[in-house]
Amino acid sequence: MAKLSQEDLLAQFEEMTLIELSEFVKAFEDKFDVTAAAPAAVVAAGVPGAPAAEAEEQDEFDVILTGAGDKKIQVIKVVRELTSLGLKEAKDLVDGTPKAVVEKVDKAAAEKAAEALKGAGASVEVK
Repeated sequence: MAKLSQEDLLAQFEEMTLIELSEFVKAFEDKFDVTAAAPAAVVAAGVPGAPAAEAEEQDEFDVILTGAGDKKIQVIKVVRELTSLGLKEAKDLVDGTPKAVVEKVDKAAAEKAAEALKGAGASVEVK
């Protein structure tokens, strides 16, 4: 079998659906006995926390896209960079606002993601 370049591999992954990619990651982890450290790229909205948890200093944040603004294409590009989603999935996320773009990340990562989205013209909320 010929060795594939990084670009060839990325092109193959780009054509996969999220489910296919998830199955691939599981198979890769099993085959090589490793764990993939994926960024918090879960698209589904989180469950609201209990009021008792608010008493402690919050160390996990969610960045919620509340609106795409006038530059929707730029926002989709930023969402793809932040989440590693495909074009269709990122577009669906932007179209279905309000949606969580990144979840359970530290404060610095949440602020960085929020600034990137705001820079692209989106309105965001950090919880």
